[in-house]
Amino acid sequence: MTATATGIHDRRADEARETARRYLPTGMRPDRITAAVADPVLERRFGRLWWAAFLVSSALTLVMIASLIWLVREGVGIWGINTTNVWGFAIANYVWWIGIGNAGTLISSMLLLTRQRWRTSISRFAEAMTLFAAAIAGLFPIFHLGRPWLFYWLVPYPDTMDLMPQWRSPLVWDFFAIASYLIFSLLFWYTGALPDLATMRDRATGKLAQRIYGAFALGWRGSARHWHHYEAFYRAMAALGVPLVVSVHSVVGMDFAAGLMPGWNESIFPPYFVVGAMFSGFAMVVVLAALIRRGLGLHRLITLDHFDAMARILLFASLVMSLSYATEWFFAWYSGDHAERLLVRFEFAGLYAPLYWTMILCNCVVPLAFVLRAARRSLPVLIGVAVLINVGMWLERILIITETLSRGHLPSQWRTYAPTIWDWLLLLGTLGFFAWMFLLFVRLVPSVSMHEMKARLREAHA
Repeated sequence: MTATATGIHDRRADEARETARRYLPTGMRPDRITAAVADPVLERRFGRLWWAAFLVSSALTLVMIASLIWLVREGVGIWGINTTNVWGFAIANYVWWIGIGNAGTLISSMLLLTRQRWRTSISRFAEAMTLFAAAIAGLFPIFHLGRPWLFYWLVPYPDTMDLMPQWRSPLVWDFFAIASYLIFSLLFWYTGALPDLATMRDRATGKLAQRIYGAFALGWRGSARHWHHYEAFYRAMAALGVPLVVSVHSVVGMDFAAGLMPGWNESIFPPYFVVGAMFSGFAMVVVLAALIRRGLGLHRLITLDHFDAMARILLFASLVMSLSYATEWFFAWYSGDHAERLLVRFEFAGLYAPLYWTMILCNCVVPLAFVLRAARRSLPVLIGVAVLINVGMWLERILIITETLSRGHLPSQWRTYAPTIWDWLLLLGTLGFFAWMFLLFVRLVPSVSMHEMKARLREAHA
């Protein structure tokens, strides 16, 4: 019996090592991994393409700043919101951006705990994506208040006016969700980057770079004691991250499910929003991984096997999203509620029907291409499908708000929604701001976790 158990254990260990080798660079020693990741940052190997992208993103960032300044000056009336559609682009974009930020923490926490070795090459920039997307998402509810300078009223702080947050308001829920998510994501990302920041400190030749990386490395020396505390803390943080990822987007889903509007008051919304966030977030990671792989020449560190794994997750999420849509349609019919049935009819044949069918195409039909192995390993197909998924998920966020608020319980309150130029400029500006922050990230910080990659390399050859 013992010999049999030992044989099974050895066979499983061999299978684990073989799986790990699929996602590791072939023929690269640990020192070459360090050079491949660190040297482009330290030696400033960024050409005209990076500078062109940086200039465009900087221009769009200025557009975002100008839009926000004009918004504060003139008020939320410059947007397309009205007395019925009071949420508009601002809240829809908030939900979309916080969904984009879901994947980074999910990759680094859940995949770490489940020992998915392929996360090593993509976890660092996926976590950075989370930070940038969550920070942008937090802007929209604040400026949607109309008086953004009073956003601190959402915080339960002691004051002389006996002012307390309105706990029945989703704004309070969102404030706590975003704040906790941002703080945790920043700590988790920074903890994971500590060994690599120390490597950058040791490889840097300039005094200024040595001092800056040295300050952020917090005296890391790579001793056995350091690694012991690091591993224990990092895994504990990962264990905390899994329920946090689920709870944050469940709270966002509860913003809708707690309402009484047709199409919103459904218990499926929290898990539906969690899967939708993973769907859009992983799609963005695919696009960023392809750009980093090409821009930094990391073809041997970010392989087609990594894209294959992410494509499988996107296919699974697409099937769950399709089931969620079908569930909404079924319960609208099964409930017999007139308002629910009217809303589904409006979705399929109303004013926004072309957008709704485009959403179904992008989220449910196009990802089925990943059933084919050739599609999962073709970068043009991967990027195209990932972009369409994010377009579809953005349309979903817009339609969840505009369609429901356009067809509520009272026909006298039926009004359509049309965004203004300021809605579009703010959306484009935030996209540019996200690109601007990400371009600076790849310029200053190692985009791939060097120490984890080398650790996996040692495990595979043990």
